[in-house]
Amino acid sequence: MTALSVSTSSAASLRADALVIGVAKGPKGLLLAPGSEAVAEAFEGKLAEVLATLGATGAEGEAVKVPAAPGLKAALVLAVGLGEAPEAGYADETLRRAAGVAARTLSGTKKAALALPAESAEQAEAVALGGLLGSYGYTAYKGESGKAPVGELVLLTDRKGSKDAKAATERATAIGEEINRARDLVNAAPNDLNPKSFAAIAVAAGKEHGLKVEVLDEKALAKGGFGGILGVGNGSDNPPRLVKVAYTHPKAKQTIALVGKGITYDSGGISLKPAGHNETMKCDMAGAAAVFASVVAAKRLGLAVNVTGWLALAENMPSGTATRPGDVLKMYGGKTVEVLNTDAEGRLVLADAIVRAGEENPDVIIDVATLTGAMVLALGNRIFGVMSNNDELRTRLHTTAEATGEPAWPMPLPADLIKGMTDSTIADIANMGDRMGGGLVAGLFLKEFVSEGTDWAHLDIAGPAFHEGAPFGYTPKGGTGTAIRTLVRFAEETAAGK
Repeated sequence: MTALSVSTSSAASLRADALVIGVAKGPKGLLLAPGSEAVAEAFEGKLAEVLATLGATGAEGEAVKVPAAPGLKAALVLAVGLGEAPEAGYADETLRRAAGVAARTLSGTKKAALALPAESAEQAEAVALGGLLGSYGYTAYKGESGKAPVGELVLLTDRKGSKDAKAATERATAIGEEINRARDLVNAAPNDLNPKSFAAIAVAAGKEHGLKVEVLDEKALAKGGFGGILGVGNGSDNPPRLVKVAYTHPKAKQTIALVGKGITYDSGGISLKPAGHNETMKCDMAGAAAVFASVVAAKRLGLAVNVTGWLALAENMPSGTATRPGDVLKMYGGKTVEVLNTDAEGRLVLADAIVRAGEENPDVIIDVATLTGAMVLALGNRIFGVMSNNDELRTRLHTTAEATGEPAWPMPLPADLIKGMTDSTIADIANMGDRMGGGLVAGLFLKEFVSEGTDWAHLDIAGPAFHEGAPFGYTPKGGTGTAIRTLVRFAEETAAGK
């Protein structure tokens, strides 16, 4: 695990294996970003020229190494591109990505100093968080072949801003470590992570951080009438679980309920997925991982708001006991669902958990799920969709997500699309409706299980939850931990009365 620290030492005097600076595209060529002054002085004013000779342009994502000049205590200078130079201040997301590029480039290094622009607490936090996220690597199964992350990242700041920078790195550490916890869960092999083992991890975290954790096993689920979760998990030898992870604060005035889809492996069930669509289906529990990590982060940050996470955990497998297309499930709360496609299983486990969450009368319910391929078709691989029964809540979540650097887009819930599901001749509703607008149809299905008068939002993170391409910025290949920053910021805003 990469350590984060703050130093008021000069970039020239700090002993480190590498020193990171920022460079940008200016109107007349390469520009050195704030924070690089001492380094430039050591190069006698020729640093930009040297870097340009080595091919540096300042483009975002670029990383160019140069041996350190005499007078620097570091052995290496790494220049990372920040893109076009802004008229006033670098954006937080630009700095997060640059720090992530630096951390990835310097993997295996023991100590690296970050002399990137950090002139405000927000910028300092962005640099620290980007570095911590960029240093992530999943090596659980690689043994000695896995490359170690940077051992320590040192954020350089002046004495005037050191107090704010220290607080910023502490917050970044709490959030970054929880995002990386979620990434670990998403990346874990499905033969290791199943509903029971996921629940055990939640119980252990609850003991570590002082959270109240309750686990309903298959017997308790049957006794309670959780037909959706049980129906999805019936085909697996690994029985389902519903896990409640609760953080309460004595001064809290509001309660947020977070509901996460936790399909630890999704074969599609009897409606089996075609070849080529199964290999990454261990990631279908990314919503539950995000919810779990967000609750722990809220506790670590001491936010004055109650946050309860509901992890709806099941493994969707085909077998002689699996739910069949045509079966009718009696959901928690009594509503009946005709199952037309067993690969539309996430909405079934979420529906049970949403009803259960609503019984505790939270001020808002937010569910998070890798729910539909239709949302990926609509928004691509890097943007998640936001739906809600409250336009103001939808707008707030969209704004919050964008502010944290998590691309999102508000989506509608057209009333006419519900008819395709409520036309079931044998049940209250079917789990499938119109094929066109499938992501919206899934949202409408979930809305049917939200208690009257409760504000609710649905985040469909199917696109950005699992990255299959080459790493970029602070985003690794595999699990990304998407939506956690949005949920934590939302909880912070709620605690502040916004």
